[in-house]
Amino acid sequence: MRPFRGGGAWRAALPLVAVAYAPPPAPPHPPAATVAVRAPAVVSRLKVTVLSTMLAGDPGRGIGEWGFAALIEADGDRLLVDTGARPETVLRNARELGIDLAGVEHVILTHGHGDHVGGLVTLRTALRARDPRALAVAHVAPPIFWSRPGTDGSEQNALLRERGAYEAAGGRFVAHAAATELRPGVWFTGPVPRPNAERNWSGLRVVRSPDGDVEDQVQEDASIVVNTREGLVVITGCGHAGVVNILTKAQDMLGGRPVHAVLGGLHLFTATDSALAWTGRELRARGVAYLLGVHCTGIEATHRLRGLLGLPRAAVATGAVGSSFTLGEGIDPLALGR
Repeated sequence: MRPFRGGGAWRAALPLVAVAYAPPPAPPHPPAATVAVRAPAVVSRLKVTVLSTMLAGDPGRGIGEWGFAALIEADGDRLLVDTGARPETVLRNARELGIDLAGVEHVILTHGHGDHVGGLVTLRTALRARDPRALAVAHVAPPIFWSRPGTDGSEQNALLRERGAYEAAGGRFVAHAAATELRPGVWFTGPVPRPNAERNWSGLRVVRSPDGDVEDQVQEDASIVVNTREGLVVITGCGHAGVVNILTKAQDMLGGRPVHAVLGGLHLFTATDSALAWTGRELRARGVAYLLGVHCTGIEATHRLRGLLGLPRAAVATGAVGSSFTLGEGIDPLALGR
C-alpha cells in the first residue's frame, strides 16, 4: 500500500487520534450437524450345530473325529465354521443330520490346522454342482498363510496344501486383519491380542513370519462373535489365542456386553488345575451362562468348568456331532452328552 502524499499543512493540523478497532460481531454459529451413529446389529434368532468333533451324539447320525466344524444360523443367514479333519466327515455328518449345506456361501476358517480345514475342498467340490456359490468365500486372518516348515522340510500348514485346489474349484479367500462384521450381528474377530499368558497350543514348532522364523503360537487364531439380545455368543475353533483373551476382544469389540455363551474348542484338555481355576473365574466374571465344550476342550476340563462357573448340568456340556445351542432355549447335547 502506497503512503498518502497530499496537503502537508492540512495534514499537520489534524490531531493524532488513537482509534480502537472492534470487529463486527460474528454471525451466530449454525447448529451442529447431527451425526447418526448406528447401534450394533442384534441377532434375535440363533442356532449353532456341531458338525465335527470327537464324539457322535446319537446312534446312526454322524461319526466322530479329531476335528471341528459347526453351522451358524443367525436371523436367516447361514455360515459354516471350519470344515473338520477328514475330507468327507462334515459332508457325511450334515447329510445324516438332515442339514443341507448347499445354500451356505461363506465359510470361516479359524486357523490353518488340518483338523479344521481338511474338508474344505471336498465340500466346495461336492456342493457347487447344486449351488455354484456354495462355500465360495472363505474368511481368514492373514497369518493363516504363513508357512509352517517341518523338520524334514515339508510344509505343515494344511491350508497352504489345500489352497490351490480350493481356488481352482472357484473358491476365494478374504483375509481380515481386524474385527469385521460378516453379517448383521455376526462378527469375525481377526487376530486376537494376547494380554493374558494363555499358552493354548501344542509343541515348540516354528512359523515363517514376514520377520523370519518365530515360535508357532497359531498367530492366525480367530473366532466368531454373535451379538444377541441375551449377550455375546462366542464360537471358537480351538481357542489357541486363549479363551479369556478371545472374550476380552469380543467385549472390547461390542461395548463390554456380557458373554452369554461360549461354544467350541478351547484347547484345555492338558490344562493344569490352576489354569482351569483361573479360566473358570474369568469366564464367570464375564457372565457366561452356557458352555458347550467340544473338540480340544477336554471332557474333564468341561466338567471342571461347570463347577467353577456354578452352573447346572443343563447349561454346561461336552458336545457331540449334532449337539446344538439355540438362543432362548439353551444347549441340546444329545443322548451321550446328557
